[in-house]
Amino acid sequence: MKILINERGKKFVTGEDDLHTDHGYIKKEEIENSSSGDVLKTHLGREFRVLEANINDYVELMDRRCSIILPKDLGVMAAYTGLGCGQRVVEAGTGAGAATIFLGNLVGETGHVYSYELREDFAQVADKNIQGFGLQNVTLKCKDVSEGIDEEEVDLVFLDLPKPWEVVEHARTALKTGGFIAAYTPYIDQVKLFTRILKKRDFSDLKSLECLVREMEVKDKGVRPRTRMTGHTGYLTFGRKI
Repeated sequence: MKILINERGKKFVTGEDDLHTDHGYIKKEEIENSSSGDVLKTHLGREFRVLEANINDYVELMDRRCSIILPKDLGVMAAYTGLGCGQRVVEAGTGAGAATIFLGNLVGETGHVYSYELREDFAQVADKNIQGFGLQNVTLKCKDVSEGIDEEEVDLVFLDLPKPWEVVEHARTALKTGGFIAAYTPYIDQVKLFTRILKKRDFSDLKSLECLVREMEVKDKGVRPRTRMTGHTGYLTFGRKI
């Protein structure tokens, strides 16, 4: 998959048709025959640089109908659960599929992601995005996860739901011993109730956290934190089945 970057640094994802922009168009054949690092010109003579798209490029440009979980939170979730190649994951609350694509990319061809989404319109968007990224290790289910999880012996159950506590019992049944449950929730009251239910169901290693990211502003006269930062997006709560 390729992306084109114009002189202003704006990215464009390529598809099965010619690329049309406000700086002119580039023929599909030219894009297909190009390599990473090449410079293509539109019919108006404007230059675009060719790059092979990575997962962050794709998620940034893909179709969205709802908010997505940011890389800062997904990275922390993966690190705290030890998620890696070959593992099996149940996700609930697919949305546009950003977290699904992250998980599928991380577990690799030998792993698998089973993603539950209640809303059919979201599931259709997510399916298009997942297929567009080329993942073959994702099974998307338009189903209410609170009614049950079909899978067994999974390594992680990841919940992006308003009421993740409704899935705790199903998650405990689906998880293998040593597997993790993790929930992404925007409000501290959700964290409190979810944690209380996890304790009742004998999950261990309980912890909740949030990740705040502030970039540095590097100038000739000095370095300082940027005035604006990516602050609170959501809380991550973890538990482990033992």
